[in-house]
Amino acid sequence: MAKKLYNVTVQEKLCKACGICIALCPTKVFGATAEGKANVNNADACTGCLTCEMHCPDFCVEVEARENE
Repeated sequence: MAKKLYNVTVQEKLCKACGICIALCPTKVFGATAEGKANVNNADACTGCLTCEMHCPDFCVEVEARENE
């Protein structure tokens, strides 16, 4: 069975650079921009746990299942 893949997006305009998603992601999907805002470095590592979505105070992180390529 193939690994399920996810699209992970961060709405940069809403991100206030709190770092919660970066700190809590168990598979290190996120990195930080020069301004400290979250960005997606490795969406293929996402396991779909939704920890980032649930803990983002600004609701700027979105995780959606995608079809395997």
